Amino acid sequence: MKLAILSRAPQAYSTQRLRAAAQQRGHQVKVLNTLRFGIDLSGAEPDLQYRGRPLSDYDAILPRIGNSITYFGTAVVRQFEQMDVYTPNTANGITNARDKLRANQILSRHNIALPATTFVRNRADLRPAIESVGGAPVVIKLLEGTQGIGVILAPTIKVAEAIIETLHSTKQNVLIQKFIAESRGRDIRALVVGDRVVAAMRRVASGDEFRSNVHRGGSVEPVELTPEYEQAAVRSAQIMGLKVAGVDMLEGNEGPLVMEVNSSPGLQGIETATKLDVAGAIIDYIGNQVAFPEIDVRQRLTVSTGYGVAELLVHGDADLIGKSLGESGLWERDITVLTLHRGTTVIPNPRKGVVLEAEDRLLCFGKLEEMRSMIPERRRRRQKVRRLPKEPIPAPQEAAAS
Repeated sequence: MKLAILSRAPQAYSTQRLRAAAQQRGHQVKVLNTLRFGIDLSGAEPDLQYRGRPLSDYDAILPRIGNSITYFGTAVVRQFEQMDVYTPNTANGITNARDKLRANQILSRHNIALPATTFVRNRADLRPAIESVGGAPVVIKLLEGTQGIGVILAPTIKVAEAIIETLHSTKQNVLIQKFIAESRGRDIRALVVGDRVVAAMRRVASGDEFRSNVHRGGSVEPVELTPEYEQAAVRSAQIMGLKVAGVDMLEGNEGPLVMEVNSSPGLQGIETATKLDVAGAIIDYIGNQVAFPEIDVRQRLTVSTGYGVAELLVHGDADLIGKSLGESGLWERDITVLTLHRGTTVIPNPRKGVVLEAEDRLLCFGKLEEMRSMIPERRRRRQKVRRLPKEPIPAPQEAAAS
């Protein structure tokens, strides 16, 4: 295949390892500076310019988008997607993971265990927010910090309030997060490729430092993950929409707590710790997927007027409970079930013999009006319409005599 690695750091360890792994497998590979692309929307089909000239054809790209160029970098990745060039990490997936608040919102929606987290902006809400995650000490995080930068441990509520107020005064948005004492100075980085963890390491902070990032002087050691930790890592990456990701987890008393999903994980630390060819695993995965590029299903399926994608919830009192999909009548109403979500289990392309249960969620494609008719109306207290007052617009009061 012909592969482009999108990176502004051709001499970085990760970029060099990925390029070497691709060359060793007989692929054509080039490292292209993300900022030198031009998005060409003037022709009949989506296109890209590189260094002012038309870009040659590529089978796949591997984005290594830095935090400082997220907006432009994801725009370039999105253009490649419109050109049907395969990418393991979509523009939407990179955007989701880059914003810590957005990532936590999405993960929590899918029952991924996270440290208790809150987000407020008004000064009056700070103390209740801190108390809601268990009180001090708390961890304060900038929404777009990387490599441990912008992560602060506040020992008391007053210190936390002072730090957050200062950050707010500089137009910074921050998360307030419970400090997981049992995992102090330790976390796990799992490198997910496709639907499996290809390598994992434990990072241990140096001295009194509570951040375990290698860039902060932390040490690393290989670790064998239990199925619980591996499943949490893989599901988190998939929920984000990433096929290549570094998933950071704390070792909580109740099990894994996902801290962050990184769309451009560094390879040096994990390859050094595990002695595994992680770069090769990434290249092998991309090579196997090139013939089947993933597309934005919602974008493609909603181009037909009157049709779209929607999620239907089987409510506890629904007539569908106990019926099979074949008996549900959905196909007769021109509705196709793409996936069935039952708790943390996902059943793709479910057969007609699958029996529906309460709280099942059906991802469907079909006639929007038919799907809307299946959603029960919310009960609302109907307010009685009152008669118009005699004076709809009160007369202005005369100014008081001076």
